[in-house]
Amino acid sequence: MPARPASSQAAAPAPPKEDPSVGPTYRFERSLPRLPVPTLEETAERYLASIRPYHTAQEPASSADPLPSWAKSEEAVKDFLASPLVKELQQRLLQRAEGKESWLSEWWNETAYFGWRGPVVPGVNYFYSHKDDRTRKTGPSRAAGLIRALLYFRRLLINEQLEPEMARKTPLCMSSYKYLFNASRIPTAGCDTAKIYEPEKHNHVVVVRKNKLYEVPVVDEKGEWLSEKELEALFQQVVEAAGAEADPHPVGALTAADRDVWTKARTELIEHDADNLRSLERIESAIIVVTLDSTTPYTREQKSWGLWVGDGKDRWFDKHQLIVFENGKSGFNGEHSCMDGTPTSRLNDWLLRSLDQGKIDLGSSSPRPASALPKVTPLTFNLPESVKSTIGTSIKAHDEVMAKHDLAVLEYAGYGKDQIKLYKTSPDSYAQLIMGLAYYRMEGKVAPTYESAQTRKYRLGRTEVIRSTSSEALEWYKAMENPKKSHTERVELYRKAAAKHIKLAGEAADGRGVDRHLFGLKKLLKEGEELPKIYQDPTFGQSSNWVLSTSQLSSEYFNGWGYGEVVDEGYGLAYSVNSNNIRFNITSMNRDPHHNVLAFRDYLAETCGDVREMMEKGGAVAPPAGDAKPKL
Repeated sequence: MPARPASSQAAAPAPPKEDPSVGPTYRFERSLPRLPVPTLEETAERYLASIRPYHTAQEPASSADPLPSWAKSEEAVKDFLASPLVKELQQRLLQRAEGKESWLSEWWNETAYFGWRGPVVPGVNYFYSHKDDRTRKTGPSRAAGLIRALLYFRRLLINEQLEPEMARKTPLCMSSYKYLFNASRIPTAGCDTAKIYEPEKHNHVVVVRKNKLYEVPVVDEKGEWLSEKELEALFQQVVEAAGAEADPHPVGALTAADRDVWTKARTELIEHDADNLRSLERIESAIIVVTLDSTTPYTREQKSWGLWVGDGKDRWFDKHQLIVFENGKSGFNGEHSCMDGTPTSRLNDWLLRSLDQGKIDLGSSSPRPASALPKVTPLTFNLPESVKSTIGTSIKAHDEVMAKHDLAVLEYAGYGKDQIKLYKTSPDSYAQLIMGLAYYRMEGKVAPTYESAQTRKYRLGRTEVIRSTSSEALEWYKAMENPKKSHTERVELYRKAAAKHIKLAGEAADGRGVDRHLFGLKKLLKEGEELPKIYQDPTFGQSSNWVLSTSQLSSEYFNGWGYGEVVDEGYGLAYSVNSNNIRFNITSMNRDPHHNVLAFRDYLAETCGDVREMMEKGGAVAPPAGDAKPKL
């Protein structure tokens, strides 16, 4: 998700040229370079280096020499380079790249998102937790402020006046921004689709309360925006109209179901009553969904869980959602299929920052009477018995899935990136090595680790994998666990591991990682062609079984963010390295007393302190005055 520095090994493309025929937002789009196709030799070398830790003894005092199993993986890679079929696959991929804006985009969107038939929660969607607004302490007031600010951001985007994102001085692809507002994922047989509605014709939000849905206009009959106070009045009307009793047949629960289940139910809804289609279209065409949740979370874990999945019923997971709780706490749930986290992170940071700094014109502080405001419209459904039954089974299935999950949050307040920079190291590399060491301490072995790097400096770019588990990292882990090693020796090994991570991150951001290239080659196999040996090597599966799924997004206006693990035995690790703290959101299905989110949280807290001690006693920086204990 976050931008990564360019690799020094990659040839620098020509600077993108500005297109005067479009607005500032899209002025670089036409001249962005295309995602490159790495050479077979590049990928083979990087892949072989990435799997070395799994062929190295894990014990602290052991040698770094490879184990006997290494020879089999080496042979598979040699076959990869010599295979006439692999060379043919490479030519097919190069040919595909010549004819498309991105050789990867269409495949990746389908395989990773639209083709996913499991539930999008907890499997795909993600959340941001907002810092509290002390001036807006009720659900309606907080929602009103956020929506009033959102209208300004939306206008900038519609008018193409929003400045494009930049990675240092390199412009990033902005094509996914068109899915921020008035867009929806649509359940479709076999493979979902997405639909964008004309923003000029759809100036409403959909509000969810007590499993019920309401259409709330954000403009009056003259097309003028409603003020914050007027929006608050309409949101309060929704609270009153919804009452105390939840709808026993929440259609929103279907958006948390398996996609084929939801697809079938949606078809049955439409065939049963034409008015059901109208209600669906009003939801799907809305600017955004606003959930006025009736709960009052207090702890970080309670709030994170509410933003991640809630109860699975009082939501609409096919669209971006602003979620506001009864006590004014708020956050965002992101629909992931059409965009990654950087655009939505920018949106949320912009909303919170603009409100906090008083940069949003909130409109008149004296709202018009209710009779003069646009009407709130309930969006109802005539449900056939088959859909009622599906809703019931979907709720039960969701509850069973989420009962297997757990979530914990560590806000380590001992230090943050300001202190880490004094150690003359990358804050992201620092956090990655802490997570890797914490897992190593807990399990006694390294974890295959996925770190997301965006490739949006290319047309239609999305992400590539930084394979953060390296041989250099393993040697540092072993040194940290070896009492015979001095802090100075550990710092030296840390520097090597951090340098390797920075190199891997740069290569991934340049579109020259391992995983997307191997994915593309495999996609071009034709029926009857034998799967190359590299894919059959057990280490290929082991090294891409993402036990740690990690990603960083940082904003001083967030107090958390997160998503689910990607393999049953793994952990979802969303982290932020802020100025004065490091925050980890941990999700998992592991329930063993010694291997779960609470245990991992403790290992992370301990490791944060130990690495700081290593840096200071190992001579990386003069120790700062004072100290702080981790805040759990």
